[in-house]
Amino acid sequence: MALSSTPRSRVAVVTGGASGIGEASCHHLAARGHRVAVLDLDGAGADRVAKDLVAKELVAKEPVADGTRAIGVGVDVTDRAALDAAFAEIRATLGPTEILVTSAGLVAFEEFHEITLASWNRVIEVNLTGTFHCCQAALPDMVEAHWGRMVLISSSSAQRGSPKMAHYAAAKGGVLTLTKSLARAYAADGITVNCIPPSGIETPMQHRDQAAGNLPSNEVMAGTIPLGHLGTPDDLAAAVAFLASEEARFITGQILGVNGGQVL
Repeated sequence: MALSSTPRSRVAVVTGGASGIGEASCHHLAARGHRVAVLDLDGAGADRVAKDLVAKELVAKEPVADGTRAIGVGVDVTDRAALDAAFAEIRATLGPTEILVTSAGLVAFEEFHEITLASWNRVIEVNLTGTFHCCQAALPDMVEAHWGRMVLISSSSAQRGSPKMAHYAAAKGGVLTLTKSLARAYAADGITVNCIPPSGIETPMQHRDQAAGNLPSNEVMAGTIPLGHLGTPDDLAAAVAFLASEEARFITGQILGVNGGQVL
């Protein structure tokens, strides 16, 4: 059966959408004609990205299928009540959620023996439990529509370990296995669930960690990547947009590394 030459406009929710990988994913999904809800703890940043998406639509030379609308919502993914309210707002404004991208995350650098229980719980809460909350909040709309795309953002730390980020690697490892579990559980409902564990992507978060002395320079990092250079948020967002598309309808439960060959 041939795919339609005119893709349908769907409602895409992107967490951590105010910067970096999340922001780039918002732009790529909007460029495909989807209505985008930008979720972020930084509500002002989420509004900025949503307004940018709308502005780009207004100046576009070619019409976008079914139009592109966007809203920004400030929300903490660890606050389930607030998150449920955000999804209700999205449903009322844009429509039921059909695409979910979980890019919200929290990075921490600590020697394992120095990790406190509070630090451990907070990193797990944001990166793993926050992903769990988002998937549960989006799921009813997808089940009802018998169509859905979930793209969960993990980290290469989950695949190779990270000495000073044991809590982060553990949380992101949970995202990998959550992906596979959800893919099996909801395939019969027409929902695909895939995961991207990035590495070597230059983002504002990376720059902050470099300034704090937690990460080496771009040149040093690029030297560990077989392709010889860092990636951009757009590199990763292109993979997100593909996995969220009709073309990826036979792909589920998969781990797609966007890492320049750093992790094979």
